[in-house]
Amino acid sequence: MTDTTTVKPNSPITRFLNTVEWLGNLLPHPITLFAILCALIIVASGIAAGFNLSVIDPRPEGVSGRAADGVIHVVSLFSAEGLQRIISNLVSNFTSFAPLGTVLVAMLGVGIAENSGLLSAAMRALVFSAPKKLITFTLVFAGIISNSASELGYVVLIPLAAMLFHSLGRHPLAGLAAAFAGVSGGYSANLLLGTVDPLLSGITQNAAQIIDPSYTVGPEVNWYFMAISTFVISLLGTWITTRIVEPKLGKYRDSDGDAPKGDMGKVTPQEKRALKGAGITFLLLSMLVALTLIPGYGILLNPQTGGFAGSPFLHGIVVFIMLFFAIPGYVYGRMLGTMRSDRDVIAAMSKSISMLSMYIVLVFFAAQFVSLFNWSNFGTVIAVKGASLLSAIDISAPLLFFCFILICGFINLMIGSSSAQWAVTAPIFVPMLMLVGFAPEVIQAAYRIGDSVTNLITPMMSYFGLIMAVAARYQRNLGIGTLVAMMLPYSVIFMIGWSLLFVIWVFGFGLPVGPGAATYYTM
Repeated sequence: MTDTTTVKPNSPITRFLNTVEWLGNLLPHPITLFAILCALIIVASGIAAGFNLSVIDPRPEGVSGRAADGVIHVVSLFSAEGLQRIISNLVSNFTSFAPLGTVLVAMLGVGIAENSGLLSAAMRALVFSAPKKLITFTLVFAGIISNSASELGYVVLIPLAAMLFHSLGRHPLAGLAAAFAGVSGGYSANLLLGTVDPLLSGITQNAAQIIDPSYTVGPEVNWYFMAISTFVISLLGTWITTRIVEPKLGKYRDSDGDAPKGDMGKVTPQEKRALKGAGITFLLLSMLVALTLIPGYGILLNPQTGGFAGSPFLHGIVVFIMLFFAIPGYVYGRMLGTMRSDRDVIAAMSKSISMLSMYIVLVFFAAQFVSLFNWSNFGTVIAVKGASLLSAIDISAPLLFFCFILICGFINLMIGSSSAQWAVTAPIFVPMLMLVGFAPEVIQAAYRIGDSVTNLITPMMSYFGLIMAVAARYQRNLGIGTLVAMMLPYSVIFMIGWSLLFVIWVFGFGLPVGPGAATYYTM
């Protein structure tokens, strides 16, 4: 059969992909990158301070954090005082880094749900219970939802989707593409708050405090927009799969590859019973939490205003993320026999934390970078100059954010880690866009679009090799160009469709991107 997805060796697409791969390979590991950036900031701050680089502080008098003389100077860290400050705060920079604690706490609950088997069984039950007409939509939707549980979508759902399409007489690579589009292209969308929400909000908060030291950003600030995005991306992914990708792939023949059908892991009666128990537990937990949020009675509402905004519930949302994974996960494991004692629960939590070892090392260096960037005042100086340029250009808000999304998507081609990319770019873009009047919550929502849509076409994405290996089981000698060409329609249409949704949601209807989230910022 002719391979209609193969890209010609000298085509513009191939040359572009080769360039991206070459540039990406030039970049060091994200941890090394942060260490290098730390050294560069120290040296650059000494040079900039020597030239007396400064800007007028745009914040009005009396605002916390405003420069005493009304001028923001770059502070040299390449000095005795700078070295003393770095040494004295090295540990506290790490331990006080906002995303660290929240991600660790959330992962304790996710670990129980994952290691008990609940998440895998729930995903399989969702896929296999869907009518055949809705199977494509269900795969994309399940891929998006799977992002609440770390790498589960990549490891379980994508191979399952390929086998499922094959068993239905459809092209297995189309099933792989649909699931991959949901898991990776819809990375930031979800109906549930997951570990990515506290991770990004903590970095956003640190960046926002460059301009406003009292500004706080909670994990829930993008929930409304990301929840509606789940359905939009699912619909777009379904349309692309059935109208573009599947017709292009054509009819599949088993001789094209190893074509594994195998056991697709259908949900057993015992698993169904345990899922029912976990579902009932989830509903009971939801009812219990709802009681604490009844107006005039709820003990977790804001004690001053009696409202939802600024409430202990929102401030402690990470605790509920942990509990809503941990308790149903334990009930499932207890009923199925995968968790028989407290030792099993402890082992599950320990395993989930051990999987974050690379992330913890990354956070150490990222925290130093963020602190050095703040101390040097580089972030504020760049933000003020960038904001002045944007004001002079007088670009419209929708076009400004679309350009921002494109920039984030381009950077994502070379820095695949969401947290690493945002830790580098947030200290620049968040203050800059705050100074032209936009709230950090909206800026973060726009970033999440750019960070998601190009995951599908970059070899720098950490699971790209795994996807290649699964795809090669169905089509021998499948190359990077073939896979990227297959996924490119998802990236392009997701970029356009999701950006339009953002513009309509924020600027058309004036809706908040999350509970209590502001759209505009005034100093």
